[in-house]
Amino acid sequence: MAKEVAGLIKLQIKGGAANPAPPVGPALGAKGVNIMEFCKQFNARTQDRPGKVLPAVITVYVDKSFDFVIKTPPAAVQILEQINLKKGSSEPNRMKVGNISWDKVRIIAEDKLQDMNCFTVDSAMRMIAGTARSMGVVVKGGEAPKTN
Repeated sequence: MAKEVAGLIKLQIKGGAANPAPPVGPALGAKGVNIMEFCKQFNARTQDRPGKVLPAVITVYVDKSFDFVIKTPPAAVQILEQINLKKGSSEPNRMKVGNISWDKVRIIAEDKLQDMNCFTVDSAMRMIAGTARSMGVVVKGGEAPKTN
């Protein structure tokens, strides 16, 4: 029989840098999870991606055991990495901070497709382009995906 789920915890942690300090410690401690065990497992599984922000969905069971899934970095973080910026625009409708090509948008979309709620790369590209626009990044060049 399957274990009974006590709750889900969603955190964004830098790869290889999980430690008991906030936000990890308090979030896991409130559910009664062994914080150091989670940190050791997370750091071991993300040692190949140091410093990248990685969302983790932690399933906590009634017996205080846990499982977790590591997802791909957020689209906004990947966009900023592609165009070498620290942050997006504070006024995206007025002040543009950079440009990204459709080719780079495709790379991000193909990477994130497994974590997105769409089925084709073209629809994922449109979602990534929307994220870029909301950050004040202009999508230029190449071929835009065709809408159906």
